[in-house]
Amino acid sequence: MTLVRRAVPEDAGEVLRLRQVMIDSMADADPSTEWHIESLPVLKERLAEADGDFAAFVVDHPERAGALAALVCGTVDYRIGKAGNPRGVAGFVFSVATDPQARRRGYARAGMEALLQWFGERGVRRVQLTASAEARALYDSLGFLPKPDPLLELKL
Repeated sequence: MTLVRRAVPEDAGEVLRLRQVMIDSMADADPSTEWHIESLPVLKERLAEADGDFAAFVVDHPERAGALAALVCGTVDYRIGKAGNPRGVAGFVFSVATDPQARRRGYARAGMEALLQWFGERGVRRVQLTASAEARALYDSLGFLPKPDPLLELKL
């Protein structure tokens, strides 16, 4: 059985390391890690918010003390309600990453299951994510379905 736990502020450096593992796996990734310096104190504050709208679940690395093997993060977003979602809450999953030396052990699945439970406890009934080709089988097995995406983006 994989022991998943909620990340705490002391995990922030390792959370950023695993987020960078995920970023580095993307085709057009910027390998810079300079952003970690500015991000670290903000992340520590968010990890300290036990009842906030952000959660990170982690698995400790079984072979490296103080290191994390896997990371799964998510947020609860509010939008004005509608039919099928009168409370207007939706979950969004991001930064799912496993240390390259700890893959294929079920850590990401265990983290996802913990995050989905956390979403459910907050009344979330719809969860969205974007998936890499490598992770698609995991999300399919958890019941995620493809959806046409009319998403547009503007960088300010």
